[in-house]
Amino acid sequence: MKIVTYNVNGLRQRVSQFDSLLKLLDSFDADIICFQETKLRRQELTADLTIADGYESFFSCTRTCEKGRTGYSGVATFCRVKSASLSCEAALPVAAEEGFTGLVNSSLRGGKKNDDTCVVAEGFEEYEKDELLRIDQEGRCVITDHGHFVLFNVYGPRAVADDADRIEFKHRFYDVLKRRWECLLRQGRRVFVVGDLNIAPFAMDRCEAGPDFEKNEFRKWFRSLLVERGGSFSDVFRSKHPERKDAFTCWSSSSGAEQFNYGSRIDHILVAGPCLHEEEDQQGHSFLACHVKECDILTEYKRFKNENMPTRWKGGLGVKLKGSDHVPVFTSFDDFPDIPQHSTPPLASRYLPMIYGFQQTLASVLMKRQASEQARAIEVSCSSSSQSCGEISKGPLRNCSTTGTSPKESCSLEKESTGRVTTTSGDENKKKVRRIQSSQQLSLKSFFTSKPPSHVSSSQSSSQGESITEPTVSGKEDDELTTTSSPEQDQSGSSAKQKNDAALMEWQRIQNLMQNSIPLCKGHKEACVARVVKKPGPTFGRRFYVCSRAEGPSSNPEANCGYFKWASSKFRDK
Repeated sequence: MKIVTYNVNGLRQRVSQFDSLLKLLDSFDADIICFQETKLRRQELTADLTIADGYESFFSCTRTCEKGRTGYSGVATFCRVKSASLSCEAALPVAAEEGFTGLVNSSLRGGKKNDDTCVVAEGFEEYEKDELLRIDQEGRCVITDHGHFVLFNVYGPRAVADDADRIEFKHRFYDVLKRRWECLLRQGRRVFVVGDLNIAPFAMDRCEAGPDFEKNEFRKWFRSLLVERGGSFSDVFRSKHPERKDAFTCWSSSSGAEQFNYGSRIDHILVAGPCLHEEEDQQGHSFLACHVKECDILTEYKRFKNENMPTRWKGGLGVKLKGSDHVPVFTSFDDFPDIPQHSTPPLASRYLPMIYGFQQTLASVLMKRQASEQARAIEVSCSSSSQSCGEISKGPLRNCSTTGTSPKESCSLEKESTGRVTTTSGDENKKKVRRIQSSQQLSLKSFFTSKPPSHVSSSQSSSQGESITEPTVSGKEDDELTTTSSPEQDQSGSSAKQKNDAALMEWQRIQNLMQNSIPLCKGHKEACVARVVKKPGPTFGRRFYVCSRAEGPSSNPEANCGYFKWASSKFRDK
């Protein structure tokens, strides 16, 4: 069995990159594929993003709008199976759960957070339901029970150093999640945890980590989970490659860090629990030692490939890189024995209303039937009150004389209908003209030149008015108009060329001024790139200059030299 974890940084973008969901999934050749950061809201789950032939999928989407967080996280687990019903495959889960507190599944079944139907998962009895739901509403976990093991697909929250609210949220998130793991391990279950945990546990998992790197509280928490520190889990990649350096899974997309492999390892696969052997003496046995074959990073999914780049990073790239800022991590195990026959759990995407279709209630059927009966009654009353009107509405207007209407009345009806059609077509033409006029975007040169005065003679305006009332104009008159306007067109063309040249010269002058004001970095003597502070604070909106090269190790002279300079030495607080 092969398991892959991948932060896709937008599932819709990755599906588009590979042309279809099926091609994306097949590229991994794995039995279970876990995606993080799908960036999909529940109402955005469509068949092309959730259904692929030969796979069953299970999604968790964010349900909060706090601080504008809508459709920004989300996880999905895809399982490759031969049959979705009465299957013995271990890849097809026997049960699935959205979230990890038990409350998200209860809300899907129609229960409210204070109802008796909302039963929290075992081990969370001491927590308030409101607190658990607040932790579990960002769509950060999907649990699938595969008989031999329970798989947690997790997208860990990110918290910067000065955001106290998110730091507290991250603490509560991992404390509650760890409580769920411990409960399952006490029951004798095997627990697999895969995903982007947003934690690099060791200094060797971060490029140029500082001396206090491992003192971070979340890195301490991660290391406390490991067997080497008295915990229950094994970091599969580090166990298989204990000395490998520069093994990273994520790079900053805003600084070109992929070019010099200046990244971190925050995508993990953790396993805990006993091995499958039924021997009485389990000394020396562990799931890692007995069943894990290999684990590695799929670097071929990196966006930045030096051999394919037409240009190096210079404050950005001239081409748009396709792919995520993460790369997948995979692990493979010895084949698991088959499990008892079971079918796809109800959480599967195939059963979602937006995929399978909304089921009609009895009340909606009766309301539709009542509405149709009312409409039929109104139609019958109209036909009985005026037989000729009913026949005219059913048949074409040209045949209305056959119903007893005089030819004169028939002709008047035709004229009225023709007038209405003409008016409608005229309105449509006006709308088209307005759309065309609104679509004409101003060019850059229009901002540097004054608008020429428009001179419209009374004869031209009168001729335009005549052309509206009398659409037929002879060919001779057309020729005369064309001959008369050609010198004016030549004159306007020459003046337009002069205006274009003036606008071009003005733009070149502005570019030269901007180029002269840009400083050179001290490391490479190259023009810097301008940036603006976007973080709220006293310097918000202030402009500064930095080295234009990609971020990389300080030992590499080709990487960013770290130059920084404010755009203006005089800064006034606003």
